[in-house]
Amino acid sequence: MTQTNTRLQVMWNRLLAVVEEQGQALIRAAFSPIVRECGDISAGIFDAQGRMLAQAVTGTPGHINTMAEAVKTLRDRFPIADMRPGDIYMTNDPWIASGHLNDFLLMMPVFYRDRVIGFTSCTSHLVDLGGLGMGPEGADIYDEGLLIPPCKLVSGGEVNALLLDIVKANAREPIANEGDIYALIACCEAGSDRLVQMMDEFGISDLDALSDYIIETSRRGTLDAIAALPKGTWRHVLKVDGYDSEIELHAALTIAEDHLLLDFNGTDRCVGKGINVPLNYATAYSVFALRCIIGADIPNNAGSLGPFRVTGPKGCILNAQSPAPVAMRHTLGQMTPDLVYGCLSQVLPDLVPAEGASCMYDLPLRHAPEALDRGDDLFALELVFNGGTGARPTLDGLSATAFPSGVWGSQVETTEAVAPVLFHRRELRVDSGGAGRLRGGLGQHIEISASKDQDVMLFLSVERVLNPAKGRAGGQDGAPGRIRVNTDGQDLPGKGEFRIRAGETLIFETPGGGGFGPPAERAEDALNSDLSAGLISEQAANRIYRGRS
Repeated sequence: MTQTNTRLQVMWNRLLAVVEEQGQALIRAAFSPIVRECGDISAGIFDAQGRMLAQAVTGTPGHINTMAEAVKTLRDRFPIADMRPGDIYMTNDPWIASGHLNDFLLMMPVFYRDRVIGFTSCTSHLVDLGGLGMGPEGADIYDEGLLIPPCKLVSGGEVNALLLDIVKANAREPIANEGDIYALIACCEAGSDRLVQMMDEFGISDLDALSDYIIETSRRGTLDAIAALPKGTWRHVLKVDGYDSEIELHAALTIAEDHLLLDFNGTDRCVGKGINVPLNYATAYSVFALRCIIGADIPNNAGSLGPFRVTGPKGCILNAQSPAPVAMRHTLGQMTPDLVYGCLSQVLPDLVPAEGASCMYDLPLRHAPEALDRGDDLFALELVFNGGTGARPTLDGLSATAFPSGVWGSQVETTEAVAPVLFHRRELRVDSGGAGRLRGGLGQHIEISASKDQDVMLFLSVERVLNPAKGRAGGQDGAPGRIRVNTDGQDLPGKGEFRIRAGETLIFETPGGGGFGPPAERAEDALNSDLSAGLISEQAANRIYRGRS
């Protein structure tokens, strides 16, 4: 490595530290538990052309990879000549930002010596924006809340007070929304300040040389990884639960010499409920899944993302067009890694895991409509839980782990402190991991109720209730998800709006991941370890693994 390249590498490492500080500024300043406790964010630094140079490790692919394209869109929308120090631009347009209205994306031009040398950007989830809220019941985007087109949120350091008042007036949690918006602003400013400080320390006046080095180095590394793969086209179909009926997701993965193309042609059409997925969001998770296997050691930026292309027919459920309802776009968007891995497992069978729970098992909760008249607590809350990941070719799956979203599970104490909700149980779900030579990760068993004498509204949109995670290479399927009210109550469907009455207990079981390889080949010491840890029952060990009745 030349002396010049060594210096550029040091600056690249410094950028990675800058974006981590930027992301932590957002998390620490946020009001909403889903941001400050669960890390449902993204933060990044971009060059003057709008190309992503670095992203915070903390964050979700749905925020990070959509942000990588959204900054280009905003940069093209607002002329650089009109930008001034202290300006910040914002939108929550699902087809520009990250797929639904609740995610606000901000972009701030960074000035150095009176000219724009780059941008900082971030995204986070606001808990409520009016409308029908976080549920799949909307018939179109207008039902789902307040849509804000690309606009200037901060002008020369002055926040647009009218815009902030409009957001607060259209929310059930106005104080939390205001606090979260200021946290996003602080995130952009922290990144800008640290980037300018870095440039002063290294004595550079622009990011041009560093940007070209980062992007070209990452692009070459990714192309080398692609060149080593077999060439051709592989197809897979993933059946998911859907809303009223099951849905087929289709993918064709083509590996060429200098790019990968993923095509969703054949995927079922959009539906009349808010589980449709804008292509930017489906792309974000699909490409993330591919990059976990192909060039996984290469940092995520415009160079490493460039060789991956995703397309799909307009109007299919993975390429929803405005004004389709998309509030719960993560429900199917986060299933796309399993769709992609169904293709990739035919190419790299020794590297691709079994299917997992995949879709977040989140619980949007809020007060019942009559709460105001009764004097009940008013609240809007989104809890996040996770199931098990699929077993890997050389390792067991991970239990209660956020893959692919990366969103950490909601904390019991924090939840009970901010809303009238009481947890009775939260534990791993025994026998939920798919059996195999390598066992799938376990889901969770959670029991919650209202902590006061009031009803609570639940807005469900989860997957893997009808179609559990499939095992691979002879491994068995994981346990399906299950939701019911009280132990003797009927099972609830995976999607819809439900009322949990005062005194009732919601029992929420997240899915397990699929197993990998025949169960009979599981090592006896691994089986005994599972028994000792209470991950599987003695009956399952004997019946499934040891072949005893």
